[in-house]
Amino acid sequence: MSSESLVLATAEPGVLSEGPFWDPVRRSIHWVDIRRGEVLTGTLAEDGTIDVADRVPLPGTVGAMAPSAKGDWIVANGDDLVVVRDGRVVRTIHVRASDGSRRFNDGKPDAAGRYLVGTLSEGGSSEREELLVVERDGSRRVLDDDLTLANGLGWSVDGTRLHTIDTLRRRVYTRDYDVETGRTGPREVLLELDAGFPDGMCVDAEDHLWIAMWGLGQVRRYTPEGELVRVIEVPAPHTSSVAFAGAALDTLVITTAADELSPEQLEQYPYSGCLFTIVPGVTGLAQPLWAGFVDAGEGERT
Repeated sequence: MSSESLVLATAEPGVLSEGPFWDPVRRSIHWVDIRRGEVLTGTLAEDGTIDVADRVPLPGTVGAMAPSAKGDWIVANGDDLVVVRDGRVVRTIHVRASDGSRRFNDGKPDAAGRYLVGTLSEGGSSEREELLVVERDGSRRVLDDDLTLANGLGWSVDGTRLHTIDTLRRRVYTRDYDVETGRTGPREVLLELDAGFPDGMCVDAEDHLWIAMWGLGQVRRYTPEGELVRVIEVPAPHTSSVAFAGAALDTLVITTAADELSPEQLEQYPYSGCLFTIVPGVTGLAQPLWAGFVDAGEGERT
C-alpha cells in the first residue's frame, strides 16, 4: 500500500459508518454503523482493504465503542452504556433518562481508561448537548452541557490537552486535562470553521489533529496551533471519522456515511458508507483502551 494512495477498504456500504477504533491486543479494527445498531470487527490487510470478520447487532443506535485489554467492549447504545462480552450484553449502565430524542454519539477512553462520551438530539439542533466523563465505578459528571452536537475527541501526545468537537457550531475546543483525576481547565476555541462540519477526530504522533469534514468529503490535518497543513479528498461527501490502525499505526482508516444523502448524491457517490484507508506518511498516536468498570466489593467486572 503506497503513500498518498486512497484505498476503498470495504465493499459493502454502511448507512452511517462511524467510530473506527484499532485494537492492538487482537490486531483488529472496530467501527460502528449507527443507524443499523451494529458493531463491526475487521482485519486490516497489507493492501489497505478490510475484511469484515464479525457483526454484533444491538437494539437501537450505536454511537461508539471501545474495547478493553481483556476483550470486553463499552458501547454507547442509545442513551445507555452497555458492556458487551463475546457478542452479548452483560451489563447496562443507565446513564441518563430521555424520551428517545437524544442519544449518545462519539466517545473514547482517556489514558486512565475512563470513558468520555457526548450526546446529540435526533429531532434537530440543540444547544444543550452534553459531554460526560464516566468513571470506572460507573459514576459520571458533566464536562460540557451547552453543545449543539458533541462529537470527536482526541488528546495531545503528552495527554495534557483534550480536544473536542462541537459539530453544528463548527468548532474545535481545547483545554488542559489532568489524566490522573480527569479534571480539566477552561475551554478555549482552537478552530472555528466556515464550511463543512467537523465530525470525528484523532491525533497523530506529531501532535497534529486529523478531522473528518462532514459535507465536504475531506479529512483535514491541523497543527496543534490550528493551522491547516493537509487535505485528503474522499469520494464520499459525508466523511464521518478517522483513526490510525495497523501494528505500526501507519494506516489512516476513514469512515463515511450514506445517511442524509439524496438518491442523486448516492448515484454520484456510490461508495458513501464504505471505509477508506490511506498511508499518510505519519504514524498515529495510540488510542488508550477502556479500563473497565470496578464495583466496590465485587472487583473488576470486565
